[in-house]
Amino acid sequence: MTRLRAALLLLAVACGYRFTAPGGPLPQGIRYVQAPVFVNVTPEPGAETYFTQALREHLIRAGTLGGEDAEARIEGTVLGVSSAPMLTPVSDGGIPRPTYRLTATVSLVLKRGGAVVAQAQVTGEEDMLSGLGSTSDTVIAGSETNRQAGLRRLADALMREGYERLCTGW
Repeated sequence: MTRLRAALLLLAVACGYRFTAPGGPLPQGIRYVQAPVFVNVTPEPGAETYFTQALREHLIRAGTLGGEDAEARIEGTVLGVSSAPMLTPVSDGGIPRPTYRLTATVSLVLKRGGAVVAQAQVTGEEDMLSGLGSTSDTVIAGSETNRQAGLRRLADALMREGYERLCTGW
């Protein structure tokens, strides 16, 4: 059994597999960054919190989130958040439910000592359903809950892509 484990380990190493943080290393050997709260230039209240939190969570997973003494920082700006109804409503048990598409654009700038090291602008979309209910209040509350969940998913996807772009220069 021990020989089998050793053989599998050798095979995995020989095939080039390795375990690294998602997105790869940051440019110029930067190991730790701080992520201050994003600037929000949209009329969407609180959008900066979704994107700041998503970036910080991604930096934690990558092992690159630092504190005040970090050698660099990633500054973010939420440039746009919008939603529009989709043309085809989804049927939910015979009840047609309109769908909406959330769209967001975010700019990320990696700075070291005030100098720009890398920058990326990411845009993405996330579909969401309207709320359900027997009164307009419950429909509105459900729609807002779905919108916030959609914005959270969109922020996570965009920050993952943005971090990868900062790392690769793409």
